[in-house]
Amino acid sequence: MFELCSLASIPLFTDRLLFMTTPPPLTLPMTAQAILAAWVFATVLIGFVGIIWKRNLIMKILSMDVMSTGVIAFYVLVAARGGFLAPIVTGTQAGAYADPVPQAVILTAIVIGFSIQALMLVGVMKLSRDNPTLETSEIEQSNTP
Repeated sequence: MFELCSLASIPLFTDRLLFMTTPPPLTLPMTAQAILAAWVFATVLIGFVGIIWKRNLIMKILSMDVMSTGVIAFYVLVAARGGFLAPIVTGTQAGAYADPVPQAVILTAIVIGFSIQALMLVGVMKLSRDNPTLETSEIEQSNTP
């Protein structure tokens, strides 16, 4: 019913992998890439300023999420390379394959950021049971001995 095959008949990923010393850069023109980098930096900066200046705890959590989104977008902008194939082994394609490790790192960062945000929101919900407001200055005054 089933046939056993030897390990020699299994195609290996490294048979079709072409090693490149330097990957080609992103195919956007330099001005478009610089504008995109400026927007990503502005996103990080807006999130950072929101963490510092906002007094409401929900707004601080939202600002931290905006800053996290900017950091992830910056990592994607830096790691983006054109001309690579998806790392799926097929019988006909041969070429330079994209490295899946940065993609896995970004997905992990997104999941961890989401879980941290959920934990902080639960903490704020528990804090709101004892305090009628979520303003940090009023919470500090009411909890000072």
